[in-house]
Amino acid sequence: MKWVTRKHIRVNRVATPWLIQRFVDKQAKFLFVEPVEVTQVEQSHNAIGFDAPGAKYNHDGITSFEQVIRDYKLNDSVLKELLEIVHAADIPGAIEQRPEASGLRAISHGFPLVTNNDDETLQKAFFIYDSLYAYLQARQQNQVK
Repeated sequence: MKWVTRKHIRVNRVATPWLIQRFVDKQAKFLFVEPVEVTQVEQSHNAIGFDAPGAKYNHDGITSFEQVIRDYKLNDSVLKELLEIVHAADIPGAIEQRPEASGLRAISHGFPLVTNNDDETLQKAFFIYDSLYAYLQARQQNQVK
């Protein structure tokens, strides 16, 4: 399955591919294009668009991370908590909803400063989401405070 989104990925446009590869389709491929090209690439490459106007998952009030969880019926309590963090880090005015959101936003804005392109960002940033997921899971199981 191919997915397409806007170039220069940060919070939601990293979290969504992580979610897709970890919980929906391990072989998913991601394309990063100019915002005005997302809809056209969605059609020409038979891809699913996200976090762009006109895309299937258009980030209209909620993140594409939230939309994918809902549409694929991912009923994981850890993902529900991670959803809240991604939402707070990505949606303007929501940063105060989760204490982890400020850190995630800051780290995400550093991605383009340490990577050469969006594919490299995904490769390196998945570790961050894997780590945050593992931490939240351990905390829910009372293994960390």
